[in-house]
Amino acid sequence: MEDGIELVFVPAPAMGHLGSAVGTAKLLLERQPQLCITVLLMKNPLLPGSKINSFIDSLIADEKDVNPRLKLILLPDDLDALKRHTDMLSIFHAYYDYHKTKAREYLNEIHKSSTASVRRPRLAGFVVDFMFIHMTDVAEEFGVPTYVFYAPGAAMLGLHFYINALKEDHGKDPAEFKDSDPDLNVPAYSVPFPVKLLPSFEWDTKGEFLSYAGRIRHKVKGILVNTFFDLESHAIESLSKDSTLPPVYPVGPILNLHGHPKYQESGKQILKWLDDQPVSSVVFLCFGSGTTFPEPQLKEIAYALERSGQRFLWALRRPPSLSSPVPTEYTNPEEVLPEGFLERTKSIGKLIGWAPQSAVLAHPAVGGFVSHCGWNSSLESIWFGVPVATWPMNAEQQANAFQLVSEIGIAVEIKMDYKLERRDPKMNIEIVNAKDIEMGIRRLMDHSTSNSIRAKAKEVKEKSRKALEEGGSSLNFIESFFENVMNNLNLVIKE
Repeated sequence: MEDGIELVFVPAPAMGHLGSAVGTAKLLLERQPQLCITVLLMKNPLLPGSKINSFIDSLIADEKDVNPRLKLILLPDDLDALKRHTDMLSIFHAYYDYHKTKAREYLNEIHKSSTASVRRPRLAGFVVDFMFIHMTDVAEEFGVPTYVFYAPGAAMLGLHFYINALKEDHGKDPAEFKDSDPDLNVPAYSVPFPVKLLPSFEWDTKGEFLSYAGRIRHKVKGILVNTFFDLESHAIESLSKDSTLPPVYPVGPILNLHGHPKYQESGKQILKWLDDQPVSSVVFLCFGSGTTFPEPQLKEIAYALERSGQRFLWALRRPPSLSSPVPTEYTNPEEVLPEGFLERTKSIGKLIGWAPQSAVLAHPAVGGFVSHCGWNSSLESIWFGVPVATWPMNAEQQANAFQLVSEIGIAVEIKMDYKLERRDPKMNIEIVNAKDIEMGIRRLMDHSTSNSIRAKAKEVKEKSRKALEEGGSSLNFIESFFENVMNNLNLVIKE
């Protein structure tokens, strides 16, 4: 006998994707008592000490404390299969195909075990990460629809669809305007979008990522987006008006505000230092868990901080090496910083390794955030009302930075078109000079009444909270999404 319905979530194993996907699953469960959710988790066997693998371990360890209708399943790894491949694209395909098989095997097994005496919920659909869109194949095998969880924002989703449509519907190769100057009139943006800020994956010559957008257009029944209506109303309305797209549900901001238990003690020391600083006086510099800078760039940042005279909290990470494939903390930061910098700034600054980012942004002493503009980091700065100085690195971060500055209005620019290519460490890396960094920090930390980004940050903060209150837009979209799921399930039953 069936008892309720079940959705299967398949999030991507990346910090910006997994936490918000699981958070969305929990939000759905809170609103729908007849719903069960199974989350299929995948570690990265090539990076055993990475933050994402530790985060997955913490999720599984805490499973007993979460909603009993939420089941977290860790799919097995096959490191040997990945080692047989040399380039990143083939490694990704091998990783994906292996876990696709394991997901199929797991679901087959649990549904075979269902008997008349064991009450199992009816499978209603898959909610898959954009990066794992080919899981639609597995959903089709089980006769259920696929929905997509899109971790970046609605404008970025619109940009992705726009580039895909240029290629699929109009035969235009994005590479044709890669080095051109004109802006693009992308419907999801209220202002022209600069070509130079297009994400690097839009130039993918094999069309991998563009094909993902095409598959979403033609294969899925709905898209959950980690944003909220008042933040991206123009983008959401433009997507909703496009009859070629499935319905879009902005259900955010979905944030992991509890941090990682492994780092709670070091986090306490950081917050204690912040307790001793004046309100809104500290600029916080943090560029994500995977971003590191070469020594010349670190020196330029140090010069800028010292010359600005601002109080600062700087998260500094050592680049990966043969002995450690993930970023680590410096045992002696002085070796990569200007001579005497730590001594000269000890009364106003603090260097840290890992940062409890959400706790830091929540602290009243923090008045500005120098950020790589990952979407999760952008949402956290919005949630806590902290204005941003943009310094994007890769992926969709340049587009996010443009949106924060030009559309949302809560940010200033340090270097918006900066791109740090992780896949080729031998490439010449652009060095942003101290003067530009200092100017960005000064504009960010300007507390005069003429600085509109502070008033805007406070305004958007309030809207982000209201979106998740009873009757708020995101909770209403959660209800609409579930109605879509039930309608599609009824169609499957009738067929």
